[in-house]
Amino acid sequence: MNLKNQRRLASELLKCGVNRVWIDPNMTDDTTDAITRGDIRVLINSGAIAARQKKGVSRGRAKFELAQRKKGRQRGQGSRRGKKGARKPSKEIWMQAIRPMRRKLKELRDTGKIDTRTYRSYYMKAKGGQFKSRPHMESHMRAEGILKE
Repeated sequence: MNLKNQRRLASELLKCGVNRVWIDPNMTDDTTDAITRGDIRVLINSGAIAARQKKGVSRGRAKFELAQRKKGRQRGQGSRRGKKGARKPSKEIWMQAIRPMRRKLKELRDTGKIDTRTYRSYYMKAKGGQFKSRPHMESHMRAEGILKE
């Protein structure tokens, strides 16, 4: 039996596409007799005709992958796109290194552990990139005998 017309009418009434119209296979004879919009409306209200749910794209896999990334997985060489400097700019790396060094130097100067001249000297050395980190600078100061153990 051809239900093409009923399907078309139902799609207009349900405000969905023709392919999303579901017709109950047990009530096909009733559906065949329905030729007016009113008849189709009655079948929709009785549940013989309904609109199928829209198909969506599941975010399940994406959510799982994001959770794994938060844990630090899937961040190896093969997953990286862009150079080292594109992923974390060199300026940001510099800022993360220089700020603790300058903070430590100010603290040492304010507490009187180093004089202004030493402060200025080490400040300029840090600025010139002589130390890679705060602990490196401190170990250098200890080796020079400026800081006591």
